[in-house]
Amino acid sequence: MILVQDAAVRSIYRTPAGRDSMRQWCEEQLSAWPVQHDRHVIRVQGEDTHVVTAGAGPVTVVFVGGDRFSTAAYLPLLTALTKRYRVVAADVPGQPGLSSGEADAAGGRLTWYGSWLGEVIEETSVGPVVVFGHSFGGAVALTADHSRIHGKVAVAPGGLCRLRVTPRVLLAFLSWLVRPRAASSLRLLRILSAPGREPRTDLVEWMTLVARHARPVSSDDLVPAVARTMPVVIASGDQDVFLPPNRLRSGAQQRLHVDPDIISAAGHLVTDEHPDQLAALVGRLVD
Repeated sequence: MILVQDAAVRSIYRTPAGRDSMRQWCEEQLSAWPVQHDRHVIRVQGEDTHVVTAGAGPVTVVFVGGDRFSTAAYLPLLTALTKRYRVVAADVPGQPGLSSGEADAAGGRLTWYGSWLGEVIEETSVGPVVVFGHSFGGAVALTADHSRIHGKVAVAPGGLCRLRVTPRVLLAFLSWLVRPRAASSLRLLRILSAPGREPRTDLVEWMTLVARHARPVSSDDLVPAVARTMPVVIASGDQDVFLPPNRLRSGAQQRLHVDPDIISAAGHLVTDEHPDQLAALVGRLVD
């Protein structure tokens, strides 16, 4: 992995101009979001962390997105969540977005991200919390530990089993990286979606920016197999190319003793395809 030096810190962004372009995209998306919200930056685990707060209610849903995705790329899901809950959405340091772009703060350790999310909860919430993560963010949510967490929702989560990467997926991914333009982004997003689903134009724009300007850093650690001490909901699409139902079911049962919910007509981007259905999963933990 080759990363540029930015202010003496290894950055996930190839150039400062690329970083600024991606931050501008996030700012524009959030500014156009019709849901009333607040935005601010907190210092967590020594890293600047951008958080968006919206909605109201006695329960706070703390949301963490997936690898290469920022909060601003999840507005359909966040809109659905804010109809019923107070929502705190945090950009993960080391991922493109509005948080710190330092490349090696976590050192590739899932435990670091879990501790980071615990600190986000401490800084942003006072009542009961449900942590909600998608993809890589699902692994972070499952690893987090805080006394205010009353339940966890992990959608198409990493960390429960190794992802399946077929030649078709690998070819689309490499094409997206080598030729970062709208056509290759659209092709990749179509593969990550259920058949017949057309990705949002906003997501195509975002993924093109990611391929051009960023090399994010996350973790491929597995979630520790421990006794479950709180309610956990695992969900994924029946057409998820990374997590076919049988593979996810095996990992969820072995590591968490949970049977996952399999959502029909949904791919890895189930967060875009069925936001209201996913938001309803929180109700199973707190209503």
